[in-house]
Amino acid sequence: MTIRIGTSGWVYSHWRGVFYPNELRQRDWFAYYARVFDTVEINNSFYRLPNAATFDAWREQAPPDFVYSVKASRFLTHLRKLKDPEEPLHKLFERARRLAETLGPVLYQLPPHWHVDLPRLEHFLSVLPRGYTHLIEFRDESWLIEEVFQLMERHGVAHCIHDMVPLKVPNRVTAPTVYIRFHGDVRHGGDYSLSTLRAWAGHIDAWHSQGRDVFVYFNNDVGGYAVQNAMTLGGLLAQNQRSR
Repeated sequence: MTIRIGTSGWVYSHWRGVFYPNELRQRDWFAYYARVFDTVEINNSFYRLPNAATFDAWREQAPPDFVYSVKASRFLTHLRKLKDPEEPLHKLFERARRLAETLGPVLYQLPPHWHVDLPRLEHFLSVLPRGYTHLIEFRDESWLIEEVFQLMERHGVAHCIHDMVPLKVPNRVTAPTVYIRFHGDVRHGGDYSLSTLRAWAGHIDAWHSQGRDVFVYFNNDVGGYAVQNAMTLGGLLAQNQRSR
């Protein structure tokens, strides 16, 4: 079982001088990032599914034991709202599987203001390709009910735990993998306090001790807080391990 901590994306111009050295060329940013973190969440695949060559390039640039999480296209989640998912899923995994051993969890972020639809969710879960780690992030409160969580449990699909305001998302685990997204404030900024990160380190340790893989991504990229908070959380978890 493993704990992986990273950020949602790695190419942010405002990280120059905050995380990336000023003199470092942008094409060298990933190599620099991968010396600090062992995972990253690919966000641009949500806006437009990259071509096969891009997935090949990501696979080839990854160091040993590095893992990408991939966010599914909004065409599937926001435009189709999971309706007739077979063809979009085939297209997604036809490309995503090119990541080979570097492919980690696949995230499906549902849109806000779309109310719970159990039959559509059940069909979607039933056709997800086997052999991969799937998870869903809900952005509407109506989905955060026990009927949904139990359905996900039956299909082994993880519930994405996150803190996007104004939702109150429960720390409900539905699969062997725990996936956490820290969004910061409404503008993806904000710096998490040490006490908040220490509390989350306790939760993560507890899930890990249950034999679960845990993936954590910070999406509060404004100001470079994501990288700082990710490193702080990693340090807190390392301290917990040493104190045992």
